[in-house]
Amino acid sequence: INMEKAKLGALVIQLHDVGAVKFGEFKLKSGIVSPVYVDLRVLVSHPKLLDTVAEALVAATSTCVYDLLCGVPLTALPFATLMSAKTNKPMLMRRKEVKAYGTKKAIEGEYKSGQTCLIVEDLVTSGLSVFETVAPLEAEGLEVNDVVVLLDRGQGGRVNVETRGKSLYSVTTLPEVLTILHAAGKVDDVTRDRVLEFVKENQVVVQQDAGGVYSAAKSDAAAPSEHTYEDRGKASTNPAGRALFEVMVAKQTNLCVAADVTTSAELLTLAAAVGKNICCLKTHCDIVSDWTAETAVALQKLAQEHNFCIFEDRKFADIGNTVVHQCRDGYHQIAGWADFVNAHSLPGPGIVDGLRTAFEKTPKAGLLLLGQMSTKGNLISEAYTEATVSMAEANPDFVFGFISQKRLRSSAGPDPFVYMTPGVKMEQGGDALGQQYRTPHSVIVGDGCDVIIVGRGIYGAADPATAAQAYAKAGWDAYTERLK
Repeated sequence: INMEKAKLGALVIQLHDVGAVKFGEFKLKSGIVSPVYVDLRVLVSHPKLLDTVAEALVAATSTCVYDLLCGVPLTALPFATLMSAKTNKPMLMRRKEVKAYGTKKAIEGEYKSGQTCLIVEDLVTSGLSVFETVAPLEAEGLEVNDVVVLLDRGQGGRVNVETRGKSLYSVTTLPEVLTILHAAGKVDDVTRDRVLEFVKENQVVVQQDAGGVYSAAKSDAAAPSEHTYEDRGKASTNPAGRALFEVMVAKQTNLCVAADVTTSAELLTLAAAVGKNICCLKTHCDIVSDWTAETAVALQKLAQEHNFCIFEDRKFADIGNTVVHQCRDGYHQIAGWADFVNAHSLPGPGIVDGLRTAFEKTPKAGLLLLGQMSTKGNLISEAYTEATVSMAEANPDFVFGFISQKRLRSSAGPDPFVYMTPGVKMEQGGDALGQQYRTPHSVIVGDGCDVIIVGRGIYGAADPATAAQAYAKAGWDAYTERLK
């Protein structure tokens, strides 16, 4: 969801502190011994925390359209009750067992056939309990399109739900919880790695028999393998995307340095210093006070010498005809020297067409779309992000990736899109102007992104070359961990 990282971090830590998330050895109903146990029933004894969870669930479904909501019994019933009060949406209750006396109803509450119902669950492992709630609702003529959970354990539930035509929204995931708790010093490396391995090796599938009864079983397959940069580069249909992946593989670096400096000398000195450790240099040519055509030529020579791509962070956001001139013409003539640029999707598909036109004499160029931002309080919603992804998928010849805080697509095969994440430092935190910083590990392993974008942590360092080397190692180590 589009929840502030600081608020999500605080929520996760509170859940851990009240015992809703525990680590150790726990024998599950299936007989499997798990290194993690999530018990959200304890929240009924913590009303303020319960209210925070309900607020997060409401925020996660802000783009959903529904008439009613129904909590999966029993743990999710308090969640659904508070959500109903906050949204003024009527709530239904499903009986776990239909009584042989009284009304003999499976669903309690007022509803009409044809209304849409949102399913509320505490967490999803296989999705079995979700389907056990969906079935009686649909039998009553209600329509179920969306499911919201506080925690996605990452053990196959999302796939099981979404392959059956429902959208799953989650406040957080177990890998993200581990990243937050590890950063807070509440989980050590061994515990984190053991839980991640458990999740990978204990995927669950849901099946439905001829009588319509659902059941869950451990899958013979582990979690889908993480595809390498090499495989994903081969899947890309955009030359700039393929070139970026190839550079990353050849140099074993997923570091992009944000060269937010204000003179040509500073820019070229920085590029020369960090060049051997980066896959990409991100520029802001309009803040370089003495930019000239010679600056662009010198930068291209350094890029060729050190084998890195040039990314002009222009964030185009105008109509198609205007961005043609902004990118191709004018003082900076960006299309003449940048390998790729980025843009907001706000103006619609015309901005993609306009930038494609601007680069028509540079057929190996490409475009990144801004799917998410790292600044506190930004206005990008989940619906906006989804529309941005759809725009990229409709233009894979030119759009090859996203500026984002997490991976935005799920793909059975190698994902051809690259995910580049700004706001990265060795330590989490923020600045006075709202920039939120995350670590290389949380970006690459926790959220599945591909390229870390580092600015002040490198160009503001006493020795930018040494800092770049350290960030490059941290980023690549995180990537190799993700492949395991």
